[in-house]
Amino acid sequence: MTPRLSALAFVLASAQAFVGAAAGETRIRQENVHFAKGGSSAVIKGQINGDAMVDYVVGAAAGQTLSVQLQKTNAQNYFNVLPPGSTGSAMFVGDSGGNYSGMLPTDGDYVVRVYLMRPAARRGESSEYTLAIEVTGQPLSPIEPSQDAHVPGTSYHAAAKIKCIPPFEATPRDCDAFVIRRGLDGTATVEVPSSIEKRSMLFVKGRPVASNASATAAMTSTRIADLTIVRIGEVERYEIPDALIAGV
Repeated sequence: MTPRLSALAFVLASAQAFVGAAAGETRIRQENVHFAKGGSSAVIKGQINGDAMVDYVVGAAAGQTLSVQLQKTNAQNYFNVLPPGSTGSAMFVGDSGGNYSGMLPTDGDYVVRVYLMRPAARRGESSEYTLAIEVTGQPLSPIEPSQDAHVPGTSYHAAAKIKCIPPFEATPRDCDAFVIRRGLDGTATVEVPSSIEKRSMLFVKGRPVASNASATAAMTSTRIADLTIVRIGEVERYEIPDALIAGV
């Protein structure tokens, strides 16, 4: 592993260790976000003190857009957005400031984690905040199992071996890839597990449009024969065959 990848892996491992310690010591409070009947947004007022954290759990689907805005009384009060199943890695890290809006790659519970930066938390500071959460757009529903293949015991329609370079690795290898097809036109969620995190990528009509990677990691793609080569950030690379996403 290169020094750069080693450093990145250390940072992620440290962040996950911090989250685990925080969860054990401060018992991160969890709240489910409910929208009014017929609505798609909620405004939440809260207060946070010291090293306490609050996880707001938002159920949403692939193809929808999640938007989050935070108003606060303490400049050190931020939020992260974690994808379904995350153990600490985030799609959005708010300590750089700003709000969040992004298309979602898969179905499940997304977490908006509200916290104080560690120096402020150690000083025992507090913040009153208003959090606005909105989910818009039509979900891209999975094809019914009766209309497609199905991997028993899972929500996936199919599985395959692909060439990839997963997060925090440097050498191409064979990776397991799974697909939830959401249309017969190449609209699907492709998921590639790894030892550190699972990468989820949403394709619409054969084109990758969203992932659960950090919002700062640009996603690009090229075509080679019947493969879509997806690159995320500086290192990650996935060779996705048309047959996996479209079932042809």
